Amino acid sequence: MIGLTSLRSSGPPPMAPNLNRRRALFVLGRIDEILSWERTTEQERDTRFVELGRYLCETRAGQYWRVDNLKSFDEFLEKKFPESRRKAYYLMAIHEQLPRQTHRDLRQVGWTKAAELAKVARRDGQKFDCATWLHKAQELPKEEFKREVERHLTGQETEPWEMLYFKMYKSQLAVIEQALETASSMLGGQKARGHCLEMICADFLAGATLGETDSNLFSASVCRLLEFLPKPKRIELVERLKETA
Repeated sequence: MIGLTSLRSSGPPPMAPNLNRRRALFVLGRIDEILSWERTTEQERDTRFVELGRYLCETRAGQYWRVDNLKSFDEFLEKKFPESRRKAYYLMAIHEQLPRQTHRDLRQVGWTKAAELAKVARRDGQKFDCATWLHKAQELPKEEFKREVERHLTGQETEPWEMLYFKMYKSQLAVIEQALETASSMLGGQKARGHCLEMICADFLAGATLGETDSNLFSASVCRLLEFLPKPKRIELVERLKETA
């Protein structure tokens, strides 16, 4: 920033353009109008998902898609939801799984949280504590609420997560895909790609720290690698280490 802010011009200061007040008011008004429209549209889109889910369910049940000369409901969804049909099925699950008396309140929590509520309702059935879960959806941030639902469904604690983005060249993809597939086969094909990448990185760190003074990093890397092994293999390895100790 020092280099940028210390630049000096030897010429006269630039002249401010003549203010066209009429044009300025028009442009500023258009900006406000567009921003207001985007906010209104986004809010309406997020509050009318319950109504949309209801109409989708009715369309499927009544086979209304035949009016458009379509062959199936899936073809209807492909036409109306070209980016992803998954959201359509989420909206339908919200309508079908959650009690009718909650539909008005669902507009305050948004469709993504409502989809998580539908998972709990489907799992708990008649035991679904609607009021408690709706309160959690209203109070908790989205990611924290998703973790709460995951804990309830699986009985296990879930870690916070985030998406990582990399720019990869096409010439690099073959090596990366092969490494992930190899790691997946070593893990029995049951782990997500994120776990496979962690295993590769842990293996690299364990090898890279051999002979180095950072024993803590080496130990942590080896421990993470051991966690990927099936439990019988871990026990067998521990017994072998005891014999060599």
